[in-house]
Amino acid sequence: MKLSVREKFSYGLGAVGKDMVYMLSASYILYYYQDILGVNAFAMGIILMAARIFDAFNDPIMGVLVAKTRTKWGRFRPWLLVGTLLNAVILCLMFAAPPALDGAGLVAYAAVIYILWGVTYTMMDIPYWSMIPAFTEGGREREGLTTLARSCAGVGSALVTVITVKCVFLLGQGDERKGFQWFSLIVALLFVLFIIITCLNIREKSTVDVEAPSVGQMFKALLQNDQAMTVVVAIVLINTSIYITSNLVIYFFKYDFGGEGWENAYTLFNTFGGAMQILAMMVLFPLLRKFMSTLRIFFVSFGMAIVGYVVLLTLAFTNMSNVFLLFIPGFFIFAANGMLSVLTTVFLANTVDYGELKNHRRDESVIFSMQTFVVKLASGVAAMMTALCLGIFHIDKDTTQSTSAAAGSVVGLRMTMTVIPIIGLLIAVFFFRKKYKLTEEKIQEIEARIKERRQKEQA
Repeated sequence: MKLSVREKFSYGLGAVGKDMVYMLSASYILYYYQDILGVNAFAMGIILMAARIFDAFNDPIMGVLVAKTRTKWGRFRPWLLVGTLLNAVILCLMFAAPPALDGAGLVAYAAVIYILWGVTYTMMDIPYWSMIPAFTEGGREREGLTTLARSCAGVGSALVTVITVKCVFLLGQGDERKGFQWFSLIVALLFVLFIIITCLNIREKSTVDVEAPSVGQMFKALLQNDQAMTVVVAIVLINTSIYITSNLVIYFFKYDFGGEGWENAYTLFNTFGGAMQILAMMVLFPLLRKFMSTLRIFFVSFGMAIVGYVVLLTLAFTNMSNVFLLFIPGFFIFAANGMLSVLTTVFLANTVDYGELKNHRRDESVIFSMQTFVVKLASGVAAMMTALCLGIFHIDKDTTQSTSAAAGSVVGLRMTMTVIPIIGLLIAVFFFRKKYKLTEEKIQEIEARIKERRQKEQA
């Protein structure tokens, strides 16, 4: 039975709330603790990276727990709901650091809260994405739902990217610390509401009931699924490159582009970028899909992103007088990011079928636990590199264009947010082109062979 409009809407709405929360944490936690609360940039970088290393153990275990779950509500929804409630609470605590804390106490608070945020986000993110193969029939239906979910996730990310700074200033009446506290509460409440709607309207349909693997078996299965590992490496490289820019862009507008109304220029740029990202997922990708394979669109997206970064670097050193000029590189980078986020999820879903054929297991939770892990790993790596940039080039509240030292700081900022992402994307595209072999024809062949094998087993 095909998915109903209500099911598609409900699943997409969950993605909106989920990625609102993720983007608020990924893009603003470093800014909140380093620029507003005054925590040392290197200390924050270590915290963010250490949390991701911890996730290396937490995420796979969560995948196993989901696979072992058997309830009358299914294997995914209980974890999705509980994880959402806990994560919403932790999000509020993350952006409500007690005023009495400072120094080592504030660093410790940030470390504990951020690790707990990662744990609780994993609790809901793994079952959310693992549900795709469990209630779709594969092929176009799965690709269509994945595109919808990623598009909705892009909406959630874009909303937070666009409105956060202005909302923080308005809610806090100029006090950024207070503004982030109120804004995080609003995002948390919307998150819980949207996921409840998802849980009420989504049912598992086609989950293949298999024996849940142990942690050791799971890692072995992942290592044996060379296509899953290829996609995972590509996701790390792509997301790290993009996150470095997204983490630094607020500093770029505040301390480089500058001006009294820097937050207005920042909001305008992100509004345009968010719109381009959503349109790319919902309009440009389906349009290109009529004429190109998913692999060809994937490589086109890489080219667009690299061109965007080159133009951004050129403009940063030649003309910084008009924010509208930044829309040119913004179009290429944001549009490419939108399509890449859809495509990597489609490719990862395809590796579930590939793994079933090769390893005689259908490990939705195992494979998609890696997506959660690598996205957060990329966020951690990017945050660490961002922190290094802020520390090495002394980018802080005292940064202005009035001294040669400050001018050197913004030059370092510009190079970090453009050159390093270009290098990361080039490595990703060459690696993926060499290793990935699941063409559309290959996927159809795999699905036919799986169907044939299941029929034989049932006979």
